[in-house]
Amino acid sequence: MGNSSASSFQDIERDFPKLEQMGLNTVLVPAYWDLIETEEGKFDFSLIDKSIDQARKNNLKIVFLWFGAWKNSMSCYAPLWFKKDYKKYPRAYSKAGKPLEIASSFSENILNADNKAFGELMKHIAAIDKTQGTVVMVQVENEIGMLEGARDYSKEADKVFRSQVSEDLIKFLTKNKKELHPSLTEKWEKQGFKTKGNWQEIFGDDLYTDELFTAYSYAQYVEKLAKTVRSIHNVPLYVNAAMNSRNRQPGEYPAGGPLAHLIDIWHAGAPSIDMLSPDLYDGDFISWSAKYRLHNNPLFVPEIKMTQNNGVQAFYAFGEHDAIGYSPFSIENNSESGSKRLAEAYSKLKQLMPVLTKYQGQNQSKGLLFDQKNSERIINFDDLKITARHFFSLPWDPRAKDGSIWPEGGGLILRLAKDEYIIAGSGIVVEFEKENEKKEVQAKDLGEDGFAAQGGKSQAQNSWNGGKRAGIGPVDEITIDENGKFNYIRRLNGDQTHQGRHVRIGVDDFQILHVKLYEYQ
Repeated sequence: MGNSSASSFQDIERDFPKLEQMGLNTVLVPAYWDLIETEEGKFDFSLIDKSIDQARKNNLKIVFLWFGAWKNSMSCYAPLWFKKDYKKYPRAYSKAGKPLEIASSFSENILNADNKAFGELMKHIAAIDKTQGTVVMVQVENEIGMLEGARDYSKEADKVFRSQVSEDLIKFLTKNKKELHPSLTEKWEKQGFKTKGNWQEIFGDDLYTDELFTAYSYAQYVEKLAKTVRSIHNVPLYVNAAMNSRNRQPGEYPAGGPLAHLIDIWHAGAPSIDMLSPDLYDGDFISWSAKYRLHNNPLFVPEIKMTQNNGVQAFYAFGEHDAIGYSPFSIENNSESGSKRLAEAYSKLKQLMPVLTKYQGQNQSKGLLFDQKNSERIINFDDLKITARHFFSLPWDPRAKDGSIWPEGGGLILRLAKDEYIIAGSGIVVEFEKENEKKEVQAKDLGEDGFAAQGGKSQAQNSWNGGKRAGIGPVDEITIDENGKFNYIRRLNGDQTHQGRHVRIGVDDFQILHVKLYEYQ
């Protein structure tokens, strides 16, 4: 939901029914510190109760987002009593000595106030929801990170920066030395892989060392909140990151957040956090999502720019990366056409869930995501070569030639067994070929010297020497019930498969196709 969309009863009551109609199964809902604790020590959870009540009435689950000490780096959701008492709750400082609208992560008073409010929230959720499980996950803070510089220059921060780097961090880096992010390995290696010293002695004197320092400070702070939650209500926890895109430097983006190049620092400082998750607004979804699907970090996309293409991106995330969630930002404000298209995609994804979860983590599914920059992907399963393309790449489609902007196409391919597949999504064309197929070869008439004779004509040589070919058998459009049973809708052979040449789903539709192949020779 949008940042302010859970701050009034009227908005919550208006929006939750709409979200159910759009096909969502879970809603990410802000929990505002300034509205929960307007007076120090007095807590009001009425907005939390209203959200949980509306979620239950509309068959939705909730992920609460703790807008505590930081939201998008700034401390804009901290209560007024907290902000006004800046001596007790100090700010971070810029290098020039300017106090910022950012609470300092080096203050015990700030940690204690934030932790107390967050803990009270979790006690309340546990009291009213532990048995029903409407709240399935919690985000700790929101897009945490430093702005205007890569680190806090307050006296407390400077003291820590000049001190010895934590032994716990050094032990973690040493233990995981072979698996560290390349940029971190490079910085540490340049300093001789030292294990004792302050931050500059171990990692060098530059802006990115400042950012490592900030990341570890934030991670340690978050870990303390996470431990409090674990002692009260053991739900999954994650932290989200604003990306370091557009060639910006640390401090131009929120420095020190759980960014891809800082994941090792965050794993060292906040081991109680289950996931570090990217907020994606600047395109290149394929590249950014891959950076966060790691052996020790499942992919969850808590925020992404709302577009007409969200549906196919969701298919890609689940098919390619075994993602556990995908969430367009400010979803309640989607256009009518955008809501309709997303609902169509989510309806199919909901049907696919029993099958996807059955095969999750087994490397049997692949994602497809096509635009004008990426229009083809080749996938191999054993000796089968699968070529998938954007629907508009078909030569006879007039929209491929008239200069139209392609809507993204995408989906997933799931192998159920040898020669049996699920293909689902929108705007995709899929061809199948055996790797050992021997095709006819186009060649020039050659002279005795091996060069083309003058006036020689190109001709097809009859050079087929055997080898099996992949044929397309029945292609059925199906639905899938909650138990994973396939229900037949219609057969799509003939014109719909271009007489057995390929399988395709139009760019204006979302479909689930059950495809069986065969071999011939």
